[in-house]
Amino acid sequence: MFSLFKSKPTLKELIPQQHIDIHSHLLPGIDDGARTFEDTIRLTKALQGFGISELITTPHIIQHVWDNTHEQILANKETTVADLKKNAIAVPFKAAAEYLMDDQFVRLFQSGQLLTLKDNYVLVEMSYINAPIQLYSILFDLQVAGYIPVLAHPERYLFYHKNFNEYVKLKRAGCIFQLNLLSIVGYYGDGITKIAEQLLQKGMYTYVGSDVHHDKHIAAFDQKVTIKDVTPLKEAIANNQFFKFG
Repeated sequence: MFSLFKSKPTLKELIPQQHIDIHSHLLPGIDDGARTFEDTIRLTKALQGFGISELITTPHIIQHVWDNTHEQILANKETTVADLKKNAIAVPFKAAAEYLMDDQFVRLFQSGQLLTLKDNYVLVEMSYINAPIQLYSILFDLQVAGYIPVLAHPERYLFYHKNFNEYVKLKRAGCIFQLNLLSIVGYYGDGITKIAEQLLQKGMYTYVGSDVHHDKHIAAFDQKVTIKDVTPLKEAIANNQFFKFG
């Protein structure tokens, strides 16, 4: 009799053809992702090799750390797309942003248009140290301004791990959850994988993202998934088709 324990798939085996990645750091020299255009080429080709056909790259906007403006991001994107085409890479490539929810972010969405993933869906994040003091006020005002917050990698905010109800509060406050795919292969640590699995089992993730910054992230796609049930993960992966634009 064959073994009852089926071998777990690698992460890259779970990525379907024509997948849309909504979270990455591929623009060169603009944040802690790709440093050079050669990095951009290598990372983009690797993601294509996993079956990803469209990319929404999301450079950080963090006050006093990555002071990127919308104009700088879009100009970098246009140059990058042109250079990719010169290198025979014509993958549909869009730029949004990953916004740290701070005072500057509030000024941005109250005074002008944000760089969104699609329509009014905006990718947001928190500090890994603590949540913003005015978090729920920011989320409320953001939605009053007409945006839908997509919270990047909620499983990575360690300050929520001992109080799971905080995730419920975030959902009730209007956050859509985006899972970092590397979280389910143990890349960030077992504790983060455990929380990711709990959130998956409770159906709290809507979308996924690679959050690829560098070659180590790409290499992790060869690791095996460590969660027990991949069904809710597959559902979240499939939901990314909502963002199709190419």
